[in-house]
Parts: sequence; C-alpha cells; structure tokens
Amino acid sequence: MHCMPVSARYRPDPLFAKLGPEFADPVAPARFPQHVLRWRNQRWAERVGLGELSASEWEAHFARFEPLPDNMSAPLAMRYHGHQFRTYNPDIGDGRGFLFAQLRDGDDRLLDLATKGSGQTPYSRFGDGRLTLKGGVREVLAAEMLEALGVYTSKPFSLFETGEALTRGDEPSPTRSSVLVRLGHSHIRFGSFQRLAFLERPDLIQVLVEHCCAAYYPQHLNLSGEARVAALFGEAVEANARLAGGWMAAGFVHGVLNTDNLNICGESFDYGPWRFVPVSDPVFTAAYFDETGLYAFGRQPEAVSWALAQLGGALSLVCPPALLETQLKRFAHGYQMGLRDGVFGRLNLVEGALDADMAFLSDLFGWLTETRAGWDQFFFDWYCGAASAERAAASPQAQLYADAAFTPIRAAMETRTGSNGAAFLRHPYFQRAAPVTMLIDEVEGLWAPIAERDDWSLFEAKLRDVALMRDAFGPS
Repeated sequence: MHCMPVSARYRPDPLFAKLGPEFADPVAPARFPQHVLRWRNQRWAERVGLGELSASEWEAHFARFEPLPDNMSAPLAMRYHGHQFRTYNPDIGDGRGFLFAQLRDGDDRLLDLATKGSGQTPYSRFGDGRLTLKGGVREVLAAEMLEALGVYTSKPFSLFETGEALTRGDEPSPTRSSVLVRLGHSHIRFGSFQRLAFLERPDLIQVLVEHCCAAYYPQHLNLSGEARVAALFGEAVEANARLAGGWMAAGFVHGVLNTDNLNICGESFDYGPWRFVPVSDPVFTAAYFDETGLYAFGRQPEAVSWALAQLGGALSLVCPPALLETQLKRFAHGYQMGLRDGVFGRLNLVEGALDADMAFLSDLFGWLTETRAGWDQFFFDWYCGAASAERAAASPQAQLYADAAFTPIRAAMETRTGSNGAAFLRHPYFQRAAPVTMLIDEVEGLWAPIAERDDWSLFEAKLRDVALMRDAFGPS
C-alpha cells in the first residue's frame, strides 16, 4: 500500500539512501501480531505533511513500515561504533531500529523518521530487537517534557503496542511490547565517524563529511578540503555544547552519554534510563549501572566535551589536529550560551553581558545546590523574575526565598526582569498551584495503571499538562 501525498507540506528527500552500501544495511521490519496505537504526534505530523493520514494509513506506515511515497524503498540499519562508558566497542550499530524515511519541514530542515523496537538487524547480536511498552511510554514522556522546556530534542512521532511478551532483566517479565517512531534531525552519530576511522577509511570519512555539510550545514559548502571538515566539526561542537547547557537548565540527566548516543546536529535522542532532578545535585545519576557516576547530572558537560574530542580524533584522519583543536575550544562558549538560553528561557529574563549573566547563573546553581530547593518549583515560582514576587511569596518554599542567602539571587533577577511579565503570567499554566514535573516516582505512577488495568488516563492527562506548559513558554 502506498498512500498518496496528503498535503503540500509533505516534502520527501531521502538523501541518505543515495550514499551507497558502505554506511548502512537494508533490513526488513518485524511482523507484529498486534497494532494498537498508543501515541500519535498530530502536531508534528501536520508540520511535516503527514497529519491527514487516516488511521489505517498511519498503521501501514508506522507499524508495518510500508514505504512513504517517493521516499526510501527499504529501511536502513545504521553502521556505527562508539565509546560506551569510555570503552571502545566496534560491535554495535542499529540493533533494534532503522531509518525508513527522510523529509523536510517548513523550515527546510532535513528530518528523519526512524524506529526503536522494529526488529532484529545485523547488529542485534543476542537481542530480540524489540522495545518494551514501558520503554516506549518513557521515551514519549521524556521527549515531550524536554521539548516543552526548550531542549533541542527528537520528537516521539508514533507509538504502537505490538502484542508480544518480552523478557527483560530490569523490569517484571513477561512485559508488553511496542514499536516507536521518532522524528529527528539526524541519525549521523559520533560513532558513525569513529567506525570509519577504526576501519582506516579516510575516503569514506570524507564522503560522510560531504553528506553532512550538504544535509545539515550547507553554509559551509563554499569551503573545501580540510577547512570544510574543520567547519563541520566546529558546528558539531557548538551544537552539542548548547545541548549540554540545555540539559542542565532543564534539570535533565540523559543517563548514557556514549558516543553512539550523540549526533552531529546536537539533538538529544534515545531516552533509556533518563531522569529529571528533584533538586540540584551534581552527583545525581539516572542509570543504575552507572556505578562511578560517569554521566551524573553535574558531569554531563564534561562527558559531552570528551565525546566531542573522540569525534575530533576520528576526523583527524582527514584534517590536521590543530584545526580541529581550535574548533573544540568553541565548547565553553557554546555551553555558556546554551545554559543561559535555557535558564533565562525558563525564567523569562532579559539577557545582558555574558560574563555577568554567567556569574548570576553560578550563584543561582550554588544556591539551588546548597538549599536543595525544589528544582521545578523554583523556576515555576520565579517566571518573569520580579513580576512573580507575589506568586513566590505563596510558594511551598517561600521561606527559602525569605532567607538572606537568596537576596543576591533575587536582586539579580530583578535587574533582568522584562516589562511584560504580567501578560505572560496570565497564562493558565501560571494559575496552577504547582509546576508540571516528570520525576521518577511520577513516571512509575503513570505506568502502574497501564500495567495493571490498561488505564491510560493518567498518561494522557500528564501529556495534556506538558502541552499546557509548552504553550505557556511559547512556540517551539
């Protein structure tokens, strides 16, 4: 079955498939005994011209993976390597997912439709290629929350329950199964380049560089040779540094910042053991298996910087290290910009000189860590800075704001308060008694009625709350 293009906004552009057989393997999707739609991202479907698909067409394309019109004829499992907890692993790749379509959005960005839980591939090793339903639910929740908080993230596009019983060591088994489709800006991971360096194929690294510039950074197509490689690396450094800053502002812990979980466009994706912090705690970890805290909340910027250095090492086969090292120095400034954008966005403050703003953020993070104030509660209480003083005085943690230690934080927010705070604070979100949060106990509480009696009402209500918050913070 091939549906006709249903909207003029649907703009297929399967660029990656033109690269040839050295970068991915054609695979067949699993055949599932059941297709029960649990999540359809209608908002983003409309943005990419797929919003008018009927229920049967949606199922055909996102559960059976019949090709979209004028798009890829067969799914492709990506080839890549990666450092996993700082140990190099050449035996990975897309083990339970594939790329099956590329298309353009209204901003002319090239976007991917890719899967998680769609069956075995040549890289599955001993895995079944499946995704638990709980894992799919958690990915929808994480990405929706991050998007609402302004983090550059992949979008959960579709989630089907697939009717299989899976055995997993980290949750009660047998457990229900699902297949997820995510809409993302790039599938080209740091590990995509690392694999080619491992194979000593500078020719293929150069091919992938050219592809990434054409697909994602066309402003550098006027450069050639080593200058183009360095420019691409600089863009990756800047984008991923900003991403790290965005995570810190969101109070988000990704959990697994291996080099195969970071991509060339600085987009957050692949949500496994993620968590949001309840309070500022630099050593807070998300993954139970992160025994040394390598990817703890406060260590995420360093983890991303280290991973970028590994990407630079791979690119050194086609570019002098000195040029790459110069670009890597962009990390600090990019991180500062991402952190300021994220925090000032959550507080709706007016930016000033970067040095002064960073001093304020240092003081703020220190105060949050010292007092263990509720993370989301603080940002909710002080949205629009001084304009929220009356709201903050009624907060459950108002006593912390009355303490002398908070005085310099409050003064710094007052000097950065805009003139239109009252208008923003009239939004229904800020009439709530408490902020929308996504802490681990809440996530477990959303899952329990699904697991016990197939009751999706709390999950759906939480997503409505997240949508209200996203609307309050403005268009994404």
